[in-house]
Amino acid sequence: MVEHYDVIVAGGGSAGIAAAIGARRAGARVLLIERGACLGGASTLRGVVTYCGLYTLDLEQVVFGVAEEMLVGLRELGAVTEPRKLRAVAVVFDPEAVKRVADELCERAGVEVLLHTTIYGATRSGEQITAVQVTDHSGVHEYIAETFIDATGEADLAHLGGAQVRYGNDGKVLNGTLSVRFGGVPADAPITRETVSAALRAAKDAGMPGLTGTTGLITRMPVSGDLITYVADEEYDARSAADTSRAERSGRIQAQAYLQVIRTLPGGASAYIVSTGPELGTRESRHLIGRTQLTEKQVLHPGPVSDAVAIGAWPIETHPGPGLPLEWTYLDDPGYYGIPLDVLRSRDTPNLFAAGRTVDGDRGAGASMRVMGTAFATGQAAGVAAALTALGLDAETAAVRAELKRQDAWLPD
Repeated sequence: MVEHYDVIVAGGGSAGIAAAIGARRAGARVLLIERGACLGGASTLRGVVTYCGLYTLDLEQVVFGVAEEMLVGLRELGAVTEPRKLRAVAVVFDPEAVKRVADELCERAGVEVLLHTTIYGATRSGEQITAVQVTDHSGVHEYIAETFIDATGEADLAHLGGAQVRYGNDGKVLNGTLSVRFGGVPADAPITRETVSAALRAAKDAGMPGLTGTTGLITRMPVSGDLITYVADEEYDARSAADTSRAERSGRIQAQAYLQVIRTLPGGASAYIVSTGPELGTRESRHLIGRTQLTEKQVLHPGPVSDAVAIGAWPIETHPGPGLPLEWTYLDDPGYYGIPLDVLRSRDTPNLFAAGRTVDGDRGAGASMRVMGTAFATGQAAGVAAALTALGLDAETAAVRAELKRQDAWLPD
């Protein structure tokens, strides 16, 4: 017998977790499908241990709901920092704690979760996706639903289901970075983002091989005190297993070169690599073509947010290519912008929604919306909209906003 759900969520990262919980709390029966061995997505499978986009530059928190529940759970475990001003404001967390808190949040909400499960196909009937086909170690299975949410990062479900998608923006995608975590660096060692970047620039200028980026996020983790770095840049096609595999091999070679530089710094002589990735941190892949597209202008110069179902606060952070300097463009007051519902809705598949970095933004908007803090917000909004649609209820903006507020999301009028 084929299982039938109200909502199926593809992808168990920040967006997928929030989407599944948001849909379940709106009254839907929900299945969350994740190909990996744990929930968390980039935060656990790619070593991206910073939640960006939860706070404005003035340290005002603007994303709540499921995101706040994740923070509360991490705080209870002593596994997250207070907001830190880096180039923008982020919190740094322990990824093992994220796994545990994500499990608990989904279990308490009543979300059914399948890990180790890969979506390989989708059935389309007219304008609707009606089912997904998955594979696990026992074989192949099919699941039916009324509505679907693509939180895969690569928009795999949308692509397989025949919805309109595009790869990147204007023929380009942001480059990816392999996270590298270093242990053996004493807490009192004068090793900072500035000292590491200066040493990397000097080594690169001196002709040391195996180095691409010299700047990026470099900070200390909670619990372990390890040094986490995002400087090993790669350019690759995230849709291609062969090209992604090549880039990951290259990233691991780079990691050893970065280790040699860290060991030259005062206090860094005993540094070692705790982990890399394990997957590359992909910043951009396919986007679902939405009913409307959020633009760079709307992000940089925020207007009224009374029709928003999600809030974004991260600057436009552009990674133009391996080894090229990051480009930062900051938001005008009030330091956050609204994301309308139609940015999350498929243009040609009415029962399909996007969440996380699959949502429809142009090059600048996508470079802001892609971060995990904002992914919690777009995920919860997509989950509520998908649930209301599946249940035959009013799923327009006012109704979605009302349900999100009931779920403790913050949406200013």
